[in-house]
Amino acid sequence: MRTFLSLTRRNIKLFFSDKGMFFTSLITPLILLVLYATFLGNVYRDSLISSMPEGITIPDRIADSVVAGQLISSILAVSCVTVAFCSNMLMVQDKATGVRRDLDVTPVSPAILSLSYYFASFISTLVICFTATAACLAYASALDSYIGLNDVLMLLVDVVLLSLFGTALSSIINYFLSTQGQISAVGSIISSCYGFICGAYMPISQFSPALQKIISFLPGTYGTSLVRNHAMSSTLDEMETAGVPVELIDEVKKTFDLNVSFNGDVVSLKGMYLILALTVALLIGVYVLINVMGNRKEKR
Repeated sequence: MRTFLSLTRRNIKLFFSDKGMFFTSLITPLILLVLYATFLGNVYRDSLISSMPEGITIPDRIADSVVAGQLISSILAVSCVTVAFCSNMLMVQDKATGVRRDLDVTPVSPAILSLSYYFASFISTLVICFTATAACLAYASALDSYIGLNDVLMLLVDVVLLSLFGTALSSIINYFLSTQGQISAVGSIISSCYGFICGAYMPISQFSPALQKIISFLPGTYGTSLVRNHAMSSTLDEMETAGVPVELIDEVKKTFDLNVSFNGDVVSLKGMYLILALTVALLIGVYVLINVMGNRKEKR
């Protein structure tokens, strides 16, 4: 345990001491927040208002709150994964500089070594994503959005779980990389593609039925839906209080991916948590296994 804690502490210190990696990871979600609020906020708002049937009007505060919930949930759903790839660059750097080779010949277990990289990256990712969450909540507060204390707490839980998922996914992919150029290329691909396939940039309900079915098999889809639910649940309650019909609110839930279906059945929030938790456990197991097997192969 002492060795594990020492290695984890070492990896965290190296990440935060590298100003380039740290500020790149930190500024990405903040830039997304500014871009989303500047260019997409009015588009989302106009789309929501125009979708309301004739005779039903939504107060400006509720409309702004819906937009804020969609924006911050999109940012957090993407950032928890993309930031993990940045914070996990140290593992690749150690390979490039030969440090990993030196560590592999020490008596340290490959499982302990791999887990130290994982938890160090997870903690670094979590610090940045919590900072992004604070910025998103400040934006929501500036719009006087309907987000209660319970929503905030559940958002933090979602961020933790998505950070675990993003770190596990990036750990497996980064294991097979050995240069800065490779991880930069992979990071760019993940940053540009992940937001689409998880439903953050465009609601899954807007995709074709065939693509929706494929995306329903991806665990990131349910992570996005969890964040959406907790960022927008209080707002939807206010919509009902304002007299918006329940049927229309259900349609809004479907449109903005608060309700996600798998094989025709709507997945409950507990089901989404279970899917993500099992996925994280599976990915961590795979990551440790490939490290152990890779170490044995090199020794032969």
